[in-house]
Amino acid sequence: MNKKISIIGVPMDLGQTRRGVDMGPSVIRYAGVVERLKNIGYEVEDRGDIEIGRPSELDVKNEDNLKDLDVVVKANQDLADGLTDVMNEGNFPLVLGGDHSIAIGTLAGVADKYENLGVIWYDAHGDLNTGETSPSGNIHGMPLSVSLGIGHPSLTEIGGYAPKIKPENIVIVGARSLDEGERKLIKEKGIKVYTMHEIDRMGMSQVMEEAIEHVSKNTDGVHLSLDLDALDPHDAPGVGTPVIGGPSYRETHLAMEMLAEKGIITSAEFVEVNPILDTKNQTAIAAVGLVGSLFGEKLL
Repeated sequence: MNKKISIIGVPMDLGQTRRGVDMGPSVIRYAGVVERLKNIGYEVEDRGDIEIGRPSELDVKNEDNLKDLDVVVKANQDLADGLTDVMNEGNFPLVLGGDHSIAIGTLAGVADKYENLGVIWYDAHGDLNTGETSPSGNIHGMPLSVSLGIGHPSLTEIGGYAPKIKPENIVIVGARSLDEGERKLIKEKGIKVYTMHEIDRMGMSQVMEEAIEHVSKNTDGVHLSLDLDALDPHDAPGVGTPVIGGPSYRETHLAMEMLAEKGIITSAEFVEVNPILDTKNQTAIAAVGLVGSLFGEKLL
């Protein structure tokens, strides 16, 4: 894996309605992510945070059922521009969220450098909604569909091109909460999904072996998007949309370790840490531990 890492924080909390996730990048840093990576042997550059504007009125839906659209678009375009610089310098981009709407900008900035970018979406949710299918209008439930070129043009065209990724290059791992529109899109596009049913029956090891094989076919890079709500709330309580019955902290470590062994990950983001809902920064500490495993940290 690339030994030069550039960290960008995105203190975004406008892709959903629960305040506090904007402090995610700060508490992940406080939990020691930079020090952890340096101790493993990486050269780490922290580029600070993308500036997030504040609308005069929060959580206002536009006519297309999209909350705080303009601010979300601006932040993601700024993130995409920042990641373009990181990619041009040849560094590994590590993005810290913030809510999962920031993946729109992450993929816009990263995918431009690849012909066929693979994506591992480690999440309790599919994030495949649009304004038409979303029950809430929260854009953090739309980044994967937006990156496929499906949704409002102001979102899909961030970065100046669309789509960013192809459905055959995606694997969703850990899903256990899907809206009806998302189920329909998954079937229509043939997106590979490992729900908790598959993880329970097959085990995380087999699931990750198959997921790695799937995203390695015909791709020239692989992005990991890890939402901390993928983990069971017992291990990661500090998230805005917890769903019981998820993979354990240890199972998720195994998933990260297997990715490290294969060396296929070329960019990553860790999102949805909300310290207001957390216990003694437990979720940010978990995030840092998972970052360590992803980047090859070993006990012996």
